[in-house]
Amino acid sequence: MEDRIGPALRKAREERKLGLRKVAAAAGISASLLSQVETGRSQPSVSTLYALVSHLGISLDELLGISVGQAEPVAGEPAERPVPRVPSGVVQRAADNPVLEMANGVRWERLAVGGQADVDALLVTYQPGAASSADRKLMRHSGTEYAYLLSGELTLLLDFDRHVLVAGDSLCFDSTRPHLYLNHGSEPARGVWFVSGRRDLDHTREWVESQVGGFSGGASSRPSNVVEALALLGPSVSVSPAETE
Repeated sequence: MEDRIGPALRKAREERKLGLRKVAAAAGISASLLSQVETGRSQPSVSTLYALVSHLGISLDELLGISVGQAEPVAGEPAERPVPRVPSGVVQRAADNPVLEMANGVRWERLAVGGQADVDALLVTYQPGAASSADRKLMRHSGTEYAYLLSGELTLLLDFDRHVLVAGDSLCFDSTRPHLYLNHGSEPARGVWFVSGRRDLDHTREWVESQVGGFSGGASSRPSNVVEALALLGPSVSVSPAETE
């Protein structure tokens, strides 16, 4: 399933008639890295994936190629109206979980959400040494993050605080706060994640504007990409290798 990531991202970019360099700049990565992701020569990190899907305005279902059904025609509306297909049953078998294998030893399994488009439900695994960002920079994305750790040990860097989670611990925070996940243990860390309220770039801009009380300096000072929009909430935060040990 991870082989779908690159082609799906490229298809979404081309459908929106966006250039490679423009999308790469909006996601805060190099054009060469985006090219490698689109052609399957490289897998994105969690932070890169969130930046790309946020800018392109696509859901995990679209990225995974989960089929879209057709709604019943409504009087006065076009006959064909694509809407997320609701599974016929309430149970999604483990063998049917769509899987995303990402850079740095991170694995996502898409769990059942009953056709809801505003929540990502994931079974997440961080292998020993894995991190949510390849360059150890703390990431931001829209939404609220909930998680429950099933096994292993996982370190969460949130703003300037460090939290070590063990099996049975849970977390909840606003995902626009700078954060990074790291597995310093010798065993895989595995847990269930729910991210609700992910929005596309336009909604992110609107949300940031409401938080900072508007942008000064006119249209030229408005954020032009996801990275700039979220940066308005505070300075970018990066950690050195020594700080993550």
